[in-house]
Amino acid sequence: MARLGVNIDHVATIRQARRGREPDPVWAAAAAELGGADVITLHLREDRRHIQDRDLRILRETVQVKLNLEMAATEEMVAIALEVRPDKATLVPERREEITTEGGLDIVGNRTRIEETTKQLREGGIEVSHFIDPVTEQVDASRATGADAVELHTGAYANAIDSESIDKEFRALVQAANVARTLELTLHLGHGLNYVNTTRVLAIPEIDELNIGHSIVSRAVFVGMTQAVREMKEIIVRG
Repeated sequence: MARLGVNIDHVATIRQARRGREPDPVWAAAAAELGGADVITLHLREDRRHIQDRDLRILRETVQVKLNLEMAATEEMVAIALEVRPDKATLVPERREEITTEGGLDIVGNRTRIEETTKQLREGGIEVSHFIDPVTEQVDASRATGADAVELHTGAYANAIDSESIDKEFRALVQAANVARTLELTLHLGHGLNYVNTTRVLAIPEIDELNIGHSIVSRAVFVGMTQAVREMKEIIVRG
């Protein structure tokens, strides 16, 4: 059964709207764990638009499940990761003008930098995943640059409207998943998954982990974080 990683970034987004103290993503992580989260995921962006350094440091001390840090492949973020030592680090692309991560990391076009960053993190005892589009060449490049895992960007699948487009994007995920498994990479999926479209991707047998944030936080507004996570966990259990 796939593990559920709960991304708590959007709790911090609400807090930062007022530059206040609440809602605290640390409390959100604890509530998510009570709901059955297997992993707590957070993205410390270079512009600190939502998650702050104090969040990461406190969560490293309080989270009882695995802690997954999404990060850009920069010297600053590598230094922070090596100091805080999350269980896992997922390398993601960043553009200051984007609202959320818009695409996968281009491993093929940035091989030297990604390889060096991956090596530094792994030597520090941190498992490394690359957040990439479901493209065979990128999966191959992730393996070649030393990744332990890949997280396939499910945004195109999640945003597809008509059945033909949905089927096309799903096939791309299946193909990339097959390549990842052949290369003995751990397989994660994430971005845009919700309480409706997650069921179909669970049919991909290679999946080890799903990282889901926005839809869970949105649901939590109405039912609470623990219940929102519990409902998503039930979907995964049913497969």
